[in-house]
Amino acid sequence: MKIGVFGNNYQADKQHYIKTLFDCLSRFGAEIWVENNFYDYLSRQFKYEPEIAGLIDSGYFPADMILSIGGDGTFLRTAAWVGRQNIPVLGINTGRLGFLADINAGEINEALSEIISGNFKIEERTLLQMETSCMSSNRCYALNEIAVLKRDTSSMIAIQAYLNDVFLAEYLADGLLIATPTGSTAYSLSVNGPIILPQANNFVMSPVAPHSLNVRPLVIPENYGIRLKVESRNPNFLVSLDGRSDVFPSGSELFIRKADFTIKIAKRFNQNFYETLRNKLLWGQHAEDKKDA
Repeated sequence: MKIGVFGNNYQADKQHYIKTLFDCLSRFGAEIWVENNFYDYLSRQFKYEPEIAGLIDSGYFPADMILSIGGDGTFLRTAAWVGRQNIPVLGINTGRLGFLADINAGEINEALSEIISGNFKIEERTLLQMETSCMSSNRCYALNEIAVLKRDTSSMIAIQAYLNDVFLAEYLADGLLIATPTGSTAYSLSVNGPIILPQANNFVMSPVAPHSLNVRPLVIPENYGIRLKVESRNPNFLVSLDGRSDVFPSGSELFIRKADFTIKIAKRFNQNFYETLRNKLLWGQHAEDKKDA
């Protein structure tokens, strides 16, 4: 089995898990390829150079599976690299919360044993695509959310929103989020957006610190086209795709829709979204439960 490994450069206290990962892959007979920057980090920071088949640089890479070791941010960067290559991604969590990277670091041996034997399931996750003349094409997809945000000023921005070219409203706010079901437990949740099941065919629009209390998060069908015209007292504003930010000039228009491909996420058969809600967000937990814990 040909496996690619991606990671981040902030894991000085996680080297035990990283070594466990490579040891397990070698023991199971996997053909191991490592993302170039991550391998360079391992060799410089830890003086650790695992035995691998080669390095992954950029462009097309035919693999049976990609492993992301880190947190959800690492998973998002890995998914952005995978793009439309149709390679399943497995997230191993050495970060904090871990909604996307939901394999606990202590389960590496068991999880990889199942993966190598083909005992896993695949979940397909929808992405957002943004079209505009102000952004290069290789950065226009988001698995979690597209965030339109004010920049370098205390003044709000004005965002005129259209759904299927029909005017919806003008948002006066610090920003506006368009989130996928996958992203509904991320930034969108922190601005009181609803949690959406990954299998739902919807997006959610959530204002960030709106001027009016009358505007609330809005769930819309995923097949709707979204057009945003953004005005700012500042000459420019920010657009963030899964945390990757670019500056746009005031007056820009953004066109957002469902992408024409999905990201495949590898899951263990004993994993489900409801269990993740209970374990990560303490969903439904009562004061008595905390007392007994």
